[in-house]
Amino acid sequence: MSEPLLRGLLDPSRAATLVQVADTTLSYAALLTSASTVAEALARESLSRIAIDATASMDTVVTVVGALLAGVEVVPIPADAGPGERAHILHDSGAAVWQVTSPPAEVRDQESPGRAAYRLPDVSPDAGAFVLYTSGTTGLPKGVRLSRRAVAAGLDALAGAWAWTANDVLAHGLPLFHVHGLVLGVLGPLRIGSGLRHVGRPTPAAYAAAAHAGATMFFAVPTIWSRVAAEPEYAAALRSARLLVSGSAALPVPVFERLRELTGHEVCERYGMTETLITVATRADGARRAGCVGVPVAGVRTRLVGEDGDPVPCDGETLGELQVCGATLFDGYLGLPEATAAAFTADGWFRTGDVATIAPDGSHRIVGRASVDLIKSGGYRIGAGEIEGVLLGHPAVAECAVVGVPDDDLGQRIVAFVVPAQQPTPWPGEDVAAELTDLVVRELSVHKRPREVRFVDALPRNEMGKVQKTKLT
Repeated sequence: MSEPLLRGLLDPSRAATLVQVADTTLSYAALLTSASTVAEALARESLSRIAIDATASMDTVVTVVGALLAGVEVVPIPADAGPGERAHILHDSGAAVWQVTSPPAEVRDQESPGRAAYRLPDVSPDAGAFVLYTSGTTGLPKGVRLSRRAVAAGLDALAGAWAWTANDVLAHGLPLFHVHGLVLGVLGPLRIGSGLRHVGRPTPAAYAAAAHAGATMFFAVPTIWSRVAAEPEYAAALRSARLLVSGSAALPVPVFERLRELTGHEVCERYGMTETLITVATRADGARRAGCVGVPVAGVRTRLVGEDGDPVPCDGETLGELQVCGATLFDGYLGLPEATAAAFTADGWFRTGDVATIAPDGSHRIVGRASVDLIKSGGYRIGAGEIEGVLLGHPAVAECAVVGVPDDDLGQRIVAFVVPAQQPTPWPGEDVAAELTDLVVRELSVHKRPREVRFVDALPRNEMGKVQKTKLT
């Protein structure tokens, strides 16, 4: 029998380990008992793929775990999906809608070890674990097929990178329908055998409470970390943690520095995609630098190529498209063989579509998406991310996003959208805009200066906190 995906959950020595989601707490033993009931029901229905409404609840965890125990692919539907998105996912996946299953009261209250309600099947590691849908920024969302083997490889690699063991307790408040919150944030503990405390709404107070309750690792997106950094009392509670991890978007340098001051920790950043899981991560025993997402995890290789497809130097300066090869890659886009083929090079490397630099020591810096973050202006190739990093260092800037807009002379001109740190009436004037432009000239170069600074109330973001630059005009 192959090594089970959820080996920690199935380890009798971990039966008393606790999983808490919002206000519901189960031991591993109780979770296994309840999830096995789901697995048995799925087996009776002979289903191979189910779709569930993935709310941030214990019900979701029980149902996902039950499906994985039965060898059934899971299609999580985002909790905030509108009717159109939901209909597309259901039609495209062909999945049967499955009602999420609440743990019975007698199981929820159970303190003694339970056991599976039926004999768990031997599931091939090559079988599908999830079909996760992309954000759909360039068209309809595509279903990304992730195998059990890829999920296991990714989690084991992160366990090595972060020294993640069964002695840890992971805390986070992330949604449970994507890689960060569901695969890393739920299956990670259940494979490794560590505790899990999902805090519900991810407020600074909730993260502080989790720290006081013994959490050792914390996952969050930059929006959450920014809020924690703005609450010194709550941030100080995280001093007792072992590791703080940020992902899904770039962590602003000022937030990194403020968290170091308040918590005593330098946040570990990491990089990945739905199609690749996490491929690059700052190691627990490695150098942590603001804006750096670390080095490839075990079993993963990366490279940079130019527009002509030729390799570019790993000198920490030269921009290139990041390509990935390794055990964590997806099995393809569901029902889209042409799109799958186009996503890979002839020699089998996945085209991420992200622009990055790689330093001589192997550390990666992600500039952003080639489609929106690589700006071609006046014959120069410019990464929006480095300009954003400089602007965020100005005290007048709370948030910013840099884009390239069409320009008859330059090809694209650089425009900075800025959310002021304080929003007075009227907005900051031309003097502040000029200060920001001059700052970029001093820190970077003249050709990287914004040609225009626009002050806005807020930046458009998706559920994961990523700025939706296509909505900026």
